[in-house]
Amino acid sequence: MNDKANKNAPEPVERIPVAGKVWLSAADCMCGMLNGLLTGGGMTYFYTKFMGLDEDLASTVWLIFAIWNAFNDPLFGYISDRTKSKLGRRIPYIRYGSLFYSAIFVFTWFRWPFGGSQTVLFIQMLVSLFLFDTFYTAIATSLYVMPYTMAVTNKARSSIFVWKIGFSLISMAVPLVLFPLIRPDVGEDPTTFRLIMAGIGVFSFLVIFGSTFFYKEKVQNESETQMGIFRSVIECFKNRSFVVFEILSFTVIFIQTILMQGVLYYFDEFTTPMPFAFGALALGAVGGILFWIFMLKPWGVRKCVAVMCVTFAAAATVMCVLGQYMPVALVVFFLTGVGLYLVPIMNGDVIDYDELKSGSRREGIYAGVNSLITKPAISLANAAFLMIAKWFGYNTALEAGKQSPLAKQGVLVAWMAIPAILLILSAVGMKFYPLYGKKWDEQKAEVAKRHEQ
Repeated sequence: MNDKANKNAPEPVERIPVAGKVWLSAADCMCGMLNGLLTGGGMTYFYTKFMGLDEDLASTVWLIFAIWNAFNDPLFGYISDRTKSKLGRRIPYIRYGSLFYSAIFVFTWFRWPFGGSQTVLFIQMLVSLFLFDTFYTAIATSLYVMPYTMAVTNKARSSIFVWKIGFSLISMAVPLVLFPLIRPDVGEDPTTFRLIMAGIGVFSFLVIFGSTFFYKEKVQNESETQMGIFRSVIECFKNRSFVVFEILSFTVIFIQTILMQGVLYYFDEFTTPMPFAFGALALGAVGGILFWIFMLKPWGVRKCVAVMCVTFAAAATVMCVLGQYMPVALVVFFLTGVGLYLVPIMNGDVIDYDELKSGSRREGIYAGVNSLITKPAISLANAAFLMIAKWFGYNTALEAGKQSPLAKQGVLVAWMAIPAILLILSAVGMKFYPLYGKKWDEQKAEVAKRHEQ
């Protein structure tokens, strides 16, 4: 009798305070915004165009950095999974790392007092990038997995992700909109630019640090059941859905980086109004969320992603040739906003499938291994853009609008050619993605049932 009553009893409702959701999402937004401003093309533009660092040396910085960048994320994920403190496993890194993270961001934009030689600029850019990304890894990875440690049920976790997606629009939009407006041109006084960047750094520190007092980790015993680091990494790559996902994830990170970098050069050389371009991007982001929510059920994630990749690849190809015309540019900006928000949905399915097979939730190591693959995309995108633009004769010493017609065409090719190729590869890769159809719907229901229990 009691067993029957227990079976019919409603499942306990797990509630996360709204303040915790908002502060976590705001911290994630500030962390991503600083990273977008610095690694999304801003640092490369500032050091080459304004401070005078040779483009080949800047490309070398990104390629050297890619080696360290490929390994620090899985290593940190492994360490943080085993961290034990009164604050939990993740919060200490968020709270105390925020000061160093923000400080390095601020001082990156000031010239070191050791002269302005190419060697000094090369070392300054390399060291700044290494230190900045180390603390970014500690904070961003911890913020990424916090929803899974703040809540147990999928319903509660989903309520956190709604806020995170909303704030992510800010972290993506600010670097795209703000940096082109405030960046100093060749020969201009950088004081105002540096003061604005310093203000952003200080404000971000206050938000990230203060956020840690509004949420806490509910699950803290996972460190006792984790595999060794090498086995954990190997198990990730045994998950075929994860391997396919990484093709798309690498593509998206590459595109995000090269778009944010290329847009600085694009607005320098072409007449498409910036408000129109970013308005199209915003419309695409909002419309994309609504469209894909409507189409996910009839099409499924696999088909949605494939359609998005093919459509975006076609637009990027046209942009390489006709990007000087405003209608073409606006369509590409719109499609950029439409497509990129399918990635978190696909990522969630991959982790759910791993849980179904392994019996444990391993978000941390998946986040680290994902960065192992995708973070080199940041370095490659920065280096590739500079090299391709230089092949077409782009001269960083010239003021905005003074490039040759061939160099202007080079900006478009450097901006869009590689993204078009990667998107086609992603579309082909989706043919091998196994998580779709009735069988996967049943498996998803099983995962949901486990969390309810």
